[in-house]
Amino acid sequence: MTEKTLIKNISIVNEGQIIVTDILIGNGVILKIGRNHDALDTKVIDGTDKYLFPGIIDAQVHFREPGLTHKGNIYSESRAAVAGGVTSFIDMPNTFPNVLTMDILNEKYQIASEKSLANYGFLLGVNDDNLDYVINLDTSKLLGVTDDGLYFTKKGNLLADNPETMEKLFANCKSIIAIHSEKEQIVEENENVYREKYGDDVPIAFHPQIRSEKACYEASKRAIDIANKHKARLHILHLTTEAETHLFRNDIPLKEKNITTEVSVHHLWFSDQDYQRLGTLIKWNPAIKTEKDKKGLLKALLDDRIDIVTTDHAPHTLEEKQKPYFQSMSGAPIVQHSLNIMLEFYKQGLISLEKIAEKMCHNPATLYSIENRGFIREGYFADLSIVDLDSVWTVSKENILSKCGWSPLEGTTFQTKVTHSFVNGNLVYNNGQFNESIKGKALTLTNNTQRK
Repeated sequence: MTEKTLIKNISIVNEGQIIVTDILIGNGVILKIGRNHDALDTKVIDGTDKYLFPGIIDAQVHFREPGLTHKGNIYSESRAAVAGGVTSFIDMPNTFPNVLTMDILNEKYQIASEKSLANYGFLLGVNDDNLDYVINLDTSKLLGVTDDGLYFTKKGNLLADNPETMEKLFANCKSIIAIHSEKEQIVEENENVYREKYGDDVPIAFHPQIRSEKACYEASKRAIDIANKHKARLHILHLTTEAETHLFRNDIPLKEKNITTEVSVHHLWFSDQDYQRLGTLIKWNPAIKTEKDKKGLLKALLDDRIDIVTTDHAPHTLEEKQKPYFQSMSGAPIVQHSLNIMLEFYKQGLISLEKIAEKMCHNPATLYSIENRGFIREGYFADLSIVDLDSVWTVSKENILSKCGWSPLEGTTFQTKVTHSFVNGNLVYNNGQFNESIKGKALTLTNNTQRK
C-alpha cells in the first residue's frame, strides 16, 4: 500500500482515554498519532465529531466454512463483520469436517487468506477422539484449543462433562483451552422432565430452565478447579449466569490471569423476557437467562471479572431456527451489530467508550497474545473503525449482511453507526461501500508467547 491516509481531528478512544487529534496510516500500519502531518500524496478523511476505535477483535465466531456454507461463509460473514467495525475474528472448529487436525486447521487458514475481508484466526478442536494428538502437538504456537460447538457432532464432546479428559489436557496443553461450560448430564435430565410434559415441542420459554444455571455453574466450577490444579490456561466461553461471575478474579491484571472469561453481546442485550416476542430466534447455548443474570454479567464486565466481549456469531437459516424446540438450531447472526449494542449501553449511561474499547479491542489482543493489534499505537497494524455516535438507523432485512439474511435484532433502532473500517491500513468499508481487492491477514502471536 503506497497511498497514505490522514484522519484529521478525530476523537481517538484508546487505552483509557479519549484524545482529539490526527492519525496518519500507511504501509498497513499506524505511522503517526498527532498533529502537523504533511498531506502530500495523502488521502484525507475529516473525523470531526467522529470517534476512532481500534478494530474490534471478535474472539468467538462460527463462520460456517467449510461444510455449512448454506448458512454463511468466511467471505459473507467477514463482510458483515467489517461493516460492524470488527476487523479480526477467531473462528470455532465446528465446521465440517470438524477441525481436529492441523491439516484441516491449515486448510481453513488457506480459505480465509483467499476470502476474508477481516483478519482471521482459528482454534483447533479437541475432544476424546483427538486428545492424544493435541497433547503431542506444540500447542504453544496455536491461538488455542476448544471443544466449542463439537457437541453438535455427538454427545460427550464437551470437556466440562469429562473430568478425566480435562485432567489430561490441562496437565499437558501449552495454549489457551477455551471451553463451552455446561454439564450435559444436568441438561439431559432437565430435557427429559420437559419432554415428558410437552413432547418434542417444548415451549422455548423453558430453554433457560433446561440449560440451567446449575448446569453452567457446576461445569465452570469443576473446570476452574482442575485448571488451577494444573496451572493450565483456561478460558470459559460465553458466560451466562450471575452466579458464575463470582468464580473469577479481578484483583490481578489480565496478563497475569490463568483463568479468564467472556460475555457475548446477546447475553447482555436480551433476557428471558424476550422469548415470548422472539421465540427460537434467540435460542442460544448456553441459554439467555434472567434479567438478574443480564445485569450481573454487565456488572462483572465493568469490574473486570469478565475480561472480553464476543458475539458467538452463529448464522442459521430461518427454516432451521423456526423448527420445534428440540430441532431448532442454537445460535444467531450478530457480528454486524455487536459494537452498536455496546454503544447503545454507552448511550444509556451503563458503560464508557473507553471500557468498550478495552473489552472489545485491547483485552482480546492481550488475552490471546495477538501481535500488534487491538490498540491504537504507532507501528501497530492500522485496524481501525470510525463511528458516528449520532446517526440513527434501524436493522432490517435490507441492511443485514450475513448470508442467512435475518437477525433477532430486526426492527431495533440504533443511535450509532460504523462509517469506516480499516483492515491493515486498507479502507475496506466506507459508508456502505466495500473494497474487496485486498484480503485480511492471519493473526499472529506475540514473540514472547510461551505457555507454561
